[in-house]
Amino acid sequence: MTMPLSLPRQQGAPRPGLSLVSAPPTHASPHGGRPSWVRLHLLRFRWLLATRVEPLVKRALDVMGALVLAPVLGPPALLAAVLVKLTDGGPMLYWQKRVGRDGRLFDFPKIRSMRLDAERQGRRLRKRNHHASGVTFKMRNDPRITWIGRIARRLSIDEIPQLWCVLAGDMSLVGPRPALPSEVRRYTSADRRRLDVTPGLTCLWQVKGRGDLPFDKQVQLDRDYISSRGVMTDLKILLATVPAVLTGKGAY
Repeated sequence: MTMPLSLPRQQGAPRPGLSLVSAPPTHASPHGGRPSWVRLHLLRFRWLLATRVEPLVKRALDVMGALVLAPVLGPPALLAAVLVKLTDGGPMLYWQKRVGRDGRLFDFPKIRSMRLDAERQGRRLRKRNHHASGVTFKMRNDPRITWIGRIARRLSIDEIPQLWCVLAGDMSLVGPRPALPSEVRRYTSADRRRLDVTPGLTCLWQVKGRGDLPFDKQVQLDRDYISSRGVMTDLKILLATVPAVLTGKGAY
């Protein structure tokens, strides 16, 4: 049985089993008063805000945002889905397994943007991947994409069905984009930090270049978001997503 690593206790450090919050020091500060009490209560307030209040506010923002966006974005999504069906008679939606928070798998829908034999063709196109790391696959002018699929991808219409995932709690409006299991198997320990939070419909790198950014840059931007995430950060990213979608830069 593996024993936990025991580190020497530093001089002045609290003894194991004592809580800084439940048993604050009673000695006075050399500068007078008890600034340690103020500091501890401030730290506890920030902890409660980050772990209890902000997740509830974020979830409320997700639900309300999805309910508002669904009727607005539903008609263009439905039109694109019908055109997909009329193009080749295949299914309108394409379902995948994606990796969510803490490595949990969930069902991930998109309006199908590729030909019916896309997976078979994909094996021979791997060498044309312009993401040098090989973890993710991105290819400009991918021959598997249909004419309607190209329009849907450029305007992110193919992602609209994922509002269902937001309502179900598998995704958030803002967060790292959910990865394929095959991609996660290639992750380094640093890359896996993306799995510490709920994946999102849009993210920081989606508004800073999308598919034009190399994988390592995408990971760095996701880690930046995780380190500074908050409701105001989410609102800023949501607002920045609108011009990013309209310009279509990096979407293919």
